[in-house]
Amino acid sequence: MKFAVVLEQGPSSWGAYVPDLPGCIATGATEEEVVRLIQEAVEFHIEGMKLEGYEIPQPTSRVSFVEIAA
Repeated sequence: MKFAVVLEQGPSSWGAYVPDLPGCIATGATEEEVVRLIQEAVEFHIEGMKLEGYEIPQPTSRVSFVEIAA
């Protein structure tokens, strides 16, 4: 499964969340760290859902970019 992840750079850290898995978030000092941590968070989140008997949602979110003249 491939889930879309949103990365956000804050003033002093990075954050990440998964739109298709509400509550699945991570923060880290660098972009590389937050990517590693969100992957672990997704795995942990899905493992917990399975243990609780929840159905794992199919990924439906997509990511795209638009470019505009600044």
